Amino acid sequence: MIPLRSSERTYSPATVTLLLILINILVFFLELRQPDIMRDYGIIPDRFHFSSLLTSLFIHGGWLHIVGNMWFLWIFGPAIEDLLGHSRFLIFYLLCGVAAGFTHILLNPFSPVPTIGASGAIAGVMGAYLVKFPRARINTLVPIFIFITTVEMPAAFLLIYWFLIQFFSGAGSFGYSTVSKGDVAWFAHVGGFLAGIALILMMPVRQRASRSWS
Repeated sequence: MIPLRSSERTYSPATVTLLLILINILVFFLELRQPDIMRDYGIIPDRFHFSSLLTSLFIHGGWLHIVGNMWFLWIFGPAIEDLLGHSRFLIFYLLCGVAAGFTHILLNPFSPVPTIGASGAIAGVMGAYLVKFPRARINTLVPIFIFITTVEMPAAFLLIYWFLIQFFSGAGSFGYSTVSKGDVAWFAHVGGFLAGIALILMMPVRQRASRSWS
């Protein structure tokens, strides 16, 4: 399922969300010319550097990886930025990414494989969205057998469904860890999502105008 649009109205420009997307795109084009960036700045648990918890958030492994991540950030980021304010949103985003990175390291301490991508930070944004806007309607692209249609569904349903996929995919990877083979760091997503839930409950939020859902 691919989210296309949220009904949640925002009342301020998504400046930081757009800036993060722009930085990620610029770094990705730099990667195309210098592929060693992934190895040098990704999280490698068996030779861990604290700086990689931040640098890894801006590195992606291919077009599908960056397009998917930036699309989800664009769908869910503006409402959380509007709620937190620009500076707090940036801090929130980076903390979720760091939490996701630590989760991956704790569960794969001896992995020599670089882990990269903004997915953990964006998962935190999605966790915050679940807490603050569970009734928002998300217009979603849904494949049904050989057909593709759009369905409007509650954000809570879509986000819980997404989280369960990450959790059970991660649980299923134990024993023959797909993470250690360079596949998807499922539990980094889980860690980021849970960090987003915890942080949005602790951080001060701004007053917003009344909103309604159709």
